[in-house]
Amino acid sequence: MWQRPFSSGFLPPPPHGCAEHRHPANPSKGRQQHTDTQTHSLTSSECANCFPNGLWTVRGNRNTRRKPTQTLRERENSTQKDPGHPSRESNPSRFQSGNSATHLDVTLDPDTSNPYLILSDDGKQVRCGGTKQNLPDNSERFNNCICVLGKEGFSSGRFYYEVQVSGKTDWDLGVVRESINRKGEITLSPQNGFWTVVLRNGNEYEALAGPSVSLSLRENLQKVGVFVDYEEGLVSFYDVVARSHIYSFTGQTFTKKLYPYFNPCFNNEGKNSAPLIISPVTHDD
Repeated sequence: MWQRPFSSGFLPPPPHGCAEHRHPANPSKGRQQHTDTQTHSLTSSECANCFPNGLWTVRGNRNTRRKPTQTLRERENSTQKDPGHPSRESNPSRFQSGNSATHLDVTLDPDTSNPYLILSDDGKQVRCGGTKQNLPDNSERFNNCICVLGKEGFSSGRFYYEVQVSGKTDWDLGVVRESINRKGEITLSPQNGFWTVVLRNGNEYEALAGPSVSLSLRENLQKVGVFVDYEEGLVSFYDVVARSHIYSFTGQTFTKKLYPYFNPCFNNEGKNSAPLIISPVTHDD
């Protein structure tokens, strides 16, 4: 029977590389490639032009940026598994007896949400709208980056939560340091306090490890599990449906509180209008 990814004996492989990764600075020009010198930002004037056509991509300039690829076989060979590692018929919610990890009951924090984002009343779903809301530009709020944080932060222990991503062509997920920059241009990289995996163009998965790592997956992700071991400096991502490991940031040093990070990306004329949905973690007896 399959056990949760943070059960003992299920150890993720290390990430590749270490450098900055940036998103394009002008989404109003629609789909575009970018290099490491471009940044993830959005001004009010650009917003007016980018909806619904604007969309960030992270494909990069292959002439200027090396993108190592981690194949499925490499991940399987480098991941230690116990004899009960998952079949597709097994329940992905079973925990190992005595496991100390906590299911993080994530609720989105409206005080951090970009004015273009629409949050559900229960704080469990987020999607990008086409109209900027009149919200106060408080210090916690992202004014350029189309993202939102979870209310619940943590500075110790082991935590796990799951996010439904089905029906989307683009998204960012992960955890961030409390002290990250939330105004103006933002660079997504571990050095700047972002530990994220992203999807672009419906089937291009990358871990923004700096330089970014292209991830070769057997199937498109429907639900992503995010696990953090604060003391071990570990952030891991899992395919909940396929019961498999996606990518891990290892050997990190956490000294500040960490928060779940969500970016549903632009709706791209309705092609990416599905919300990111924080899902309850189910488990059996």
